[in-house]
Amino acid sequence: MTETVDVVLIGGGIMSATLGAFLHELQPDWKITAIERLSEVAEESSNAFNNAGTGHSALCELNYTPESADGTIDISKAISINEQFQLSRQFWSSLVDRGILRAPDTFINPTPHMTFVRGEKNVDFLKRRHELLTQQTLFADMEYSEDSRVINQWAPLLMNKRLKADEPFAATRVTGGTDVDFGALTRQLFGHLSEAGVDVRTNTEVRNLKRRADGTWQVKYRRTIGRAPGRINARFVFVGAGGWALKLLQKSGIPEIKGYGCFPIGGQWLETRDQKIVAQHHAKVYSKATVGAPPMSVPHLDTRVVDGEASVLFGPFATFSPKFLKNGSMWDIVTQVRFSNLFSMLKVAFTNFDLIRYLVSELAKNHHRKVDDLRELFPGAEDADWRLLQAGQRAQVMHNGQLKFGTEVVAHSDGSIAGLLGASPGASTAVPIMLNLMKTCFPQQFPSWESKIRELIPTYGQTLNDQPVLAETTIDRTAAELKIGA
Repeated sequence: MTETVDVVLIGGGIMSATLGAFLHELQPDWKITAIERLSEVAEESSNAFNNAGTGHSALCELNYTPESADGTIDISKAISINEQFQLSRQFWSSLVDRGILRAPDTFINPTPHMTFVRGEKNVDFLKRRHELLTQQTLFADMEYSEDSRVINQWAPLLMNKRLKADEPFAATRVTGGTDVDFGALTRQLFGHLSEAGVDVRTNTEVRNLKRRADGTWQVKYRRTIGRAPGRINARFVFVGAGGWALKLLQKSGIPEIKGYGCFPIGGQWLETRDQKIVAQHHAKVYSKATVGAPPMSVPHLDTRVVDGEASVLFGPFATFSPKFLKNGSMWDIVTQVRFSNLFSMLKVAFTNFDLIRYLVSELAKNHHRKVDDLRELFPGAEDADWRLLQAGQRAQVMHNGQLKFGTEVVAHSDGSIAGLLGASPGASTAVPIMLNLMKTCFPQQFPSWESKIRELIPTYGQTLNDQPVLAETTIDRTAAELKIGA
């Protein structure tokens, strides 16, 4: 017998967890089923060590403030991403207040966000970027320094054995940054949903999606243990399956997915838990990307707090695998090919030689050379203190001949199915992404949901950057509730 539900969430990551949490609060009478192919939720991109854990708010990431050929710095994307992260903070704060999420330090911890650059050109850029951003309400607290003594106070590892005479350097810092364990956050959200009656099925792999005559979707699945098949009908399907979202949306046959392809990029971290090192670093420090490197590969030296244990990570280093997921298939890169996306992917291949060159150079690095890269930020690093960890697998979006960096929602015109493609700053902006998805896919219900949404996110529908008083009170309130400082 085929069961029928209102919503099926495919994938046990932060996106499905966030959408499920919203829909349960907004429409508690709806029957929701979540399906995850692995034995636990949050084991792919949402797992703490598979992502950077940076509460992406554009405080330290230079790729969100690009410089044009004439020297103009565009800060619009930085402002937009910071605004989005403030919505996530408010949502998490409300869920903590309601007892849905546990103590804040189980998933979010205060961690200054810094940018560190070397060389006259980069120092000049960082200084001009700081001048522009500090004119904006959301970035007014950003500090700037070229003084080694000040930077040493901010992040001692950066100045360890570094000689000022070698080349000029500079850093910015925002003390209100955070480190987020998206794995813990995801598990807590799904734990709440399961306790509230949502059917969360693990060890279950979706095999096909088929549109039925009545407009609903038939979701065919197979248990990964025992291989027993099954099917479930749903009025709405969300495909939050990371790199496999493309494959499932292709199987659905919706025209909106035509032209899309994915290019898989894996990653590795250098990690240390040596407390002598960890004690000297409390920050997320981002630097300049290598030419040709995708934004997700911008080098950064990060404090991480996972399950209460602090460590320091550096990376990520790019790796290559044809899989779209860390636990995917070696055939993923081939089985995605369709006539509708073949020429688009070939165009990307022929116009992104810098990316290919970057990947080849990364693959050639041994452990010592990777620590050499670390020494650009931490000159005193010793090979023996660091070990390699495999990070998550990302499927970078290709569409209409362009390689895209970021996240994209692909939804059918009638709103009955939608999926998410892409990567950073995804997890940090899951809340606004899911709000926009609900507005698109549930146009009849959404107006009646808005009052409840504003209970959860008081500033929903407003921007903070142009309202200094509202920004200050909102940030201070969520900082206090999440115990992360302002």
